Amino acid sequence: MATLLDFRRRIRSVKSSQQITRAMKFVAAARLRRAQEAALAARPYAQELARLLRSVMSRIQDVSNPLMAQREEKNILAIVLTGERGLAGAFNANILRKATEFFRANDGKKIVTIPVGKKGRDSLKKAGFNFAGEYINVLSRVEFKTAREIANLVTQLYVEEKIDAVYIIFSEFKSVIASNLAVEKLLPIEKTVEAPDAKNDPHAGHEKKPAERDSAQIDYIYEQPAEQLLNKLLPRYVETQVLRAMLESSASEYAARMTAMEAATKNAGEVIEALTLRMNKVRQAAITTEIIEIVSGANYGK
Repeated sequence: MATLLDFRRRIRSVKSSQQITRAMKFVAAARLRRAQEAALAARPYAQELARLLRSVMSRIQDVSNPLMAQREEKNILAIVLTGERGLAGAFNANILRKATEFFRANDGKKIVTIPVGKKGRDSLKKAGFNFAGEYINVLSRVEFKTAREIANLVTQLYVEEKIDAVYIIFSEFKSVIASNLAVEKLLPIEKTVEAPDAKNDPHAGHEKKPAERDSAQIDYIYEQPAEQLLNKLLPRYVETQVLRAMLESSASEYAARMTAMEAATKNAGEVIEALTLRMNKVRQAAITTEIIEIVSGANYGK
């Protein structure tokens, strides 16, 4: 049976863990605010870029670009964005499960991956996947140069016809307590480019308003020929999509970590209460036993 000293040691240990989880919660909350602002700020730019691409493509009769070449998907490249560390609840496990579902759906095809994040790198390496590249410790502070490097790598592989399609798997930030696991096709770029949040638009299945339906027909005035402008915009579109996915994944990770640490802090408090109650019962039992022994000794002396 545990003694009072054992209970006190256990309570001190749980309190120390509670202090750590509370501190990690505050750190994640502070970083989440910045990551959330960055993710939300990137969405309008990506939407407007997609709209501009639709407008340019609608003015070209025969759209031809290496990034739009359609081929049979025999060799697939998957960019998997996970976290750098654990202690984020089921964040990493959910993304890896989504990636596993994608790999199973494309069974029989040659799959190459680019893990972004240490957890994904370790898991995919253990599973035996081949890497076209790996990026570690880049999601804690997302930078455009990293997104451009990843985008340049995948576009180069696609133009050289070493891969036939590129997909990106990440967690899209929705709110602090909810995220959306997304698998988006990055290459080849379809002639009808959808806005980043088109799949999540509640009105996507309904008839659009005339202003929305004719958004691709806005009469822009281009200084360069449409074909030349398209060749410049397509690589930028890929870079923007990679950057947006990294920002969304970073915000989702901090939200998951803050939620997990809040739950851990609350659970630690419940454990402390339960241990304190049990310790008080043991102490009361010990006091009662001592009183009985004293009374019994006094009566025996009489």
